[in-house]
Amino acid sequence: MKNSVMIAAGALLVGGVGGYLAGSAGREAPEAGPAATAAPSKGARTTVGPAGTVRSGKALRFEDIMDEPGQTVRLQRLMDFYADLDPAQFEAEADKLDDLPFSQRIMAAFLLFSRWAEVAPEEALAYSDGMGMGGFFVKPTILQSWASTNPEGAAKYFEENQKDFRFMGRFGGRGGGSPASQIAGEWARQSPEAALKWAQSLDGNDSQAALSGVFQQVALDDPAKAAAMAGDLTGEARQQANLTVAREWGSQNYAGAEEWIATLPADEQAAARSQALRGLAGDDPQLAAEKVSTIPEGDARDAAVETIAESWAREDPAGAAKWLVTNGSEGAQEDAIRGVMVNWARTDADQARDWLAEQPAGTMRDRAAATYVFAGADEPQAALEVAETIEDMGSRSRAIGMTAARWMQEDREAALEYVETTEALDDENRGRILERVENLGTGDGPGPRGGFRGPGPGGR
Repeated sequence: MKNSVMIAAGALLVGGVGGYLAGSAGREAPEAGPAATAAPSKGARTTVGPAGTVRSGKALRFEDIMDEPGQTVRLQRLMDFYADLDPAQFEAEADKLDDLPFSQRIMAAFLLFSRWAEVAPEEALAYSDGMGMGGFFVKPTILQSWASTNPEGAAKYFEENQKDFRFMGRFGGRGGGSPASQIAGEWARQSPEAALKWAQSLDGNDSQAALSGVFQQVALDDPAKAAAMAGDLTGEARQQANLTVAREWGSQNYAGAEEWIATLPADEQAAARSQALRGLAGDDPQLAAEKVSTIPEGDARDAAVETIAESWAREDPAGAAKWLVTNGSEGAQEDAIRGVMVNWARTDADQARDWLAEQPAGTMRDRAAATYVFAGADEPQAALEVAETIEDMGSRSRAIGMTAARWMQEDREAALEYVETTEALDDENRGRILERVENLGTGDGPGPRGGFRGPGPGGR
């Protein structure tokens, strides 16, 4: 399988296209017509040439690609199609995206805007300006694709048009959504020194984000080199670079990271060791748990405890919960238990419920119980039994209200009777819940908070 296909698939999974979820609100709908002309029919291996014509001479539609068995095959067909487009054709293809079902729109948008940005990035960005809110989501895809081929050009455009990217940075993990971080990371693949120089030329948060992008990328390939580069910096920039290096090095070779951390100033070692353990937790949370006591009590240890518990819970939530209640501060336990419980409720609801029954009353138990209920993995009646045990009335009423609304989809009368008679609610919260649940299904009340209902028939 071609590596490019796997990159595209991975980007889709982590939300690299987050982009087109909002659609292209604000643009006029295109004239009715085929969704796209695209790739060979089932089983065919021929590629698509310019103007949407298959090199065998037969023109097909986007839907034919979606009929291909295998997601990676579809991705490759789309990549072949978009790779052969003339730059003048991209806008017409982008106009057709609105006519696609939701899931197909996501796939096509990521590949189309990625390719468009490689050959005509400023035109792609100009098009995104007319997409309403959807444009704010596709800009990260365009900018990163541009930076992957011409980081200098992408950097110059970003500096001259920073207001166009003000919403970026709210999407993606570990700073991955920041435009400065994206550009610097891509630039560091080609020239770490040039990327570092650019990062240092920026101001404030942009400089910090760009430095993080540089050192994360360099550390992925060679953490020792990244550590040496960080050593040439000064002040807060050096400290932040060291934290980025520590996390990446810890995920690859914790022993090597520990040896390097021991050379840092004494007052910086706890934070660096915390980051290294958070990196290690991704692959071996139990080993990270054994080493967390090497960090003095405080914020650095708590940050490591939270990450370790959440990572451990992906494989063994019961083990993670048992470890968590004896490690970290109360605040760390209260924050981390949510990540543990959401996995546990969905993998073994009975075991999670039994554990909750054994926990002493308090904020941590309340948060664990509320998370269990909101995970929605249990029958409504069983979930309500857990919700009733939550001490905080506000949290309890929210958990009961959500579960009662779910129960109404199965048995409206029973759910209403429960809300009206349960002693777990005070009169004020009972009234609020009744007002909300009685409107569900009648069309008289508001929809879910936020108004998002996902794609309807046809994906729009």
